[in-house]
Amino acid sequence: MTAPLLAVEHLSKHYVDAANRNVLAVNDVSFELAQGEVLGIVGESGCGKTTLGRMLIRVLEPTAGRILLEGRDFASLRGSALKAARRDLQMVFQDPFGSLNPRHTVGHILAEPLIVHGMDRAAVNMRVNELLATVGLPASSVARYPHEFSGGQRQRIAIARALALKPKLIIADEPVSALDVSIQSQIINLIVDLREQLGLSMIFISHDLSVVRHVSNRIAVMKAGSIVEVGAAEDVFTHPKHAYTQALLAAIPKIPT
Repeated sequence: MTAPLLAVEHLSKHYVDAANRNVLAVNDVSFELAQGEVLGIVGESGCGKTTLGRMLIRVLEPTAGRILLEGRDFASLRGSALKAARRDLQMVFQDPFGSLNPRHTVGHILAEPLIVHGMDRAAVNMRVNELLATVGLPASSVARYPHEFSGGQRQRIAIARALALKPKLIIADEPVSALDVSIQSQIINLIVDLREQLGLSMIFISHDLSVVRHVSNRIAVMKAGSIVEVGAAEDVFTHPKHAYTQALLAAIPKIPT
C-alpha cells in the first residue's frame, strides 16, 4: 500500500481567552491525503478550517500533534530544515489583493520565491513566463502591479506564485469567496484544469459545499474544531452520515423549478 503524501495526526490548536479559559480552535484532527488527491475541508465560519490550513504550512504553530509530509514530521522542523521544506507546501489565500505586495511588480512577486531558493536569473525569468502562461495571463503582466489587475486576475497571480516552486502540496483557503460570482467559476475551472494537468495534491478549504464538491476527490466536514465526517465527495453529498453534514446540505439554496 502506497504511503500517503500527507498524514495529519491528532493536530490541535488551543488558545487562552481573556477570562483564562481554554478555547479549542482545532481539536484532535487526523486525516490523510494521497498523492494527486484533492481533499475539500468544509464547514461554517469559525469552525477552525482556516486555522487548520495555517497550521499545515506553519504560519501558526500547533499546540499538539504531528504533520507528516512523506513521512517526515514537518511540525518539528526548525531553521534551515524548515526553510528547505517550505518549498514543498504553498498556500493560496482568500484575499488575492491582501496577499500580494502592492509595491512589487508581478514579475518580482513570482520571481522572489525562486530567487530565495537559489534559482539563477535566466532560469527565474523563464519560469516566471511559464507560470503566467499556465494561469492564463500575458507575458506583459511582469511589469504591472497588483492594483492594475481585476480580482480574478490577482487570484491567478497568487495561484502562479503558489506553483512557482513546484510544491508537493497546495493549501487553498477560500480561494474564490472574495471574488465576484461571475469570476468564481473561472478560477474554479482553472484549479480543476491545473489539478489534471499537473497532478496537483491539494487541501481545498471552503464554506461552499457546491464548490468543494466540484474540485475535490474527498470531503472532510468540520464542526467546532473537529472533523465529524470524511468520505468520497459524491458519497458525502448523496449519503451524508452525520447530522451536521445533513444540515449543511439542507441549507444549500434550491433554485425553484
